[in-house]
Amino acid sequence: MPSQHFGNVDAETKDALRAASKQNHFRTVLFWFAAMFIGGILGYMQIAQVNSLFGFISSVFTRLFQFIAVPIIALAVITTLATLGARQETRRIFCHAVFYTISTTLAASLVALLLFIWISPENLPTSIAAAGSQSIPENLGNLSYADHFLSVIPNNLLKPFVSGNVLSVLLIAVAFGLGLAFMPRTENREMLLKGIFGLQELLFVLIRALLAVLPIGIMAFTGQLASELEAGIIVGSLGQYVSVVLGGNLIQFFIVIPLFLILRGLKPSRIFRGMFPALAVALFSKSSAGTLPVTMASAEKNLHLDPRVTRFVLPICTTINMNGCAAFILVTSLFLMRNAGIDLSCGSMLVWVLISVLAAVGNAGVPMGCYFLTISLMASMQVPVEIMGVILPVYAVIDMVETCVNVWSDSAVASMTDHDLQGKLPDQTA
Repeated sequence: MPSQHFGNVDAETKDALRAASKQNHFRTVLFWFAAMFIGGILGYMQIAQVNSLFGFISSVFTRLFQFIAVPIIALAVITTLATLGARQETRRIFCHAVFYTISTTLAASLVALLLFIWISPENLPTSIAAAGSQSIPENLGNLSYADHFLSVIPNNLLKPFVSGNVLSVLLIAVAFGLGLAFMPRTENREMLLKGIFGLQELLFVLIRALLAVLPIGIMAFTGQLASELEAGIIVGSLGQYVSVVLGGNLIQFFIVIPLFLILRGLKPSRIFRGMFPALAVALFSKSSAGTLPVTMASAEKNLHLDPRVTRFVLPICTTINMNGCAAFILVTSLFLMRNAGIDLSCGSMLVWVLISVLAAVGNAGVPMGCYFLTISLMASMQVPVEIMGVILPVYAVIDMVETCVNVWSDSAVASMTDHDLQGKLPDQTA
C-alpha cells in the first residue's frame, strides 16, 4: 500500500514521490535487461576465461542467496505468527493464501493434463528407457514417498537449517511462532521477540545490499546459460514430452496467472514489472527458496505490499505453491505409467491431477525438488523409473521454467491476498 511508504505529506508531494519511484524502477528494469543482454552475448562467444569467471560469480550469488533464504523463511513466519498469533487477521491471511495456492496449482495441473491428452507423447523405445537407469542418482529409485514425508519431520533443531530442508524449517518456524503467540507476555518473551525482529531487519539490510549488486549476478547467470546452450549441453531429446511440460508452464505463466490477477482487479503488467528481479533470479537459480529474499524485497519495495502479508504469505508459498511442479509431476507420472504399460483412463488421469496438486504442495522449493519427488512417488507405486534417467539431461531447462512459474505464482498469490485484505487488517501502529 503506497500510502504507508510516503508518510504524512500532502497529496502533491505524494504524487511527485510516486512518479520518481516509477521512473527509478523503470531505469532499474532497463539496467537488468541490459545486464542479461550483455551476459548472453559474452556467454555465446564461448570465451573460456569469461565462462570460468561467470561460473565463479554464479556460484557466489547462489551461495549468498542460500545463506539468507533459510533464516529468512524461519524469521518471517515466526515474527508474523508471534505478532498476529491466532487472531482473526492471521486466519484471513492464511485462508486467502491457501485458497489462491490451491486454485492456481489445480489450474496448472489441469492445463498440463489437457496438453498431455492433446499431444499424447509416444512411448520411448525399450532400449533407450533401459539405458536411462544408469543416470538415476544412486538409491533414489528405491526411495518411497513415505520416506520423503518422514524426511520432512524434524528430529533435530539445527539439522534442517544446515541441510536446507525448507519444509522442516517451515514446520519449526510455525511451531516457534505459535508458541511465542500463546506464551505469557513476560519480559523474557519481549526480549526474545526484540532479538528475532532485530535479526530479521539485519537480514533485510543484507538483502538490499545483494539487490544493489545483483545485475552482476544476472549477467553471470545469463552468460553461463548461453554458454551451455551454445555448447550443446542442454538438448531436447524428448521433444513431445518436453513440449507438454514446457507448454503447460508457459500457458500458466502468460495466460492462467494473469487471468487470476485480472479477475481480482489487478494489472498483470504492473506486477510483472515489479517482480521482474525475482523472476530473473528464479529462472537462473532454479530455486524458489533461494529466490525468496529477492521475492520479498521486490514485493515490498516495488509493489508496496503490506509486509504482514508478504512476510507470512511468501515463505509459505515458497514451500507449498508449486504450479510448475504440479504440471511436471502430473505429466511425468502419466508418461512413466504409459511407458510401463499401465492403462490410463479419463477417471484415473483426473485422480492424478489431485495427486499431483497434493504432491506439489508437499515439495520443497529447491533445485531438482520436483524431479526427486516424482521418482519417490513412482517408486512407491512400483512403477519403473528408468525413464527418469533419460529425462535428467533436459531437466535443467524444465527446472528453470518451473521455478520461474512458481515464483510468478507466489507473487500473484501475495498480490491478490494483499488486495483482498486492504483496509481489513488493523493499523500497524495499533
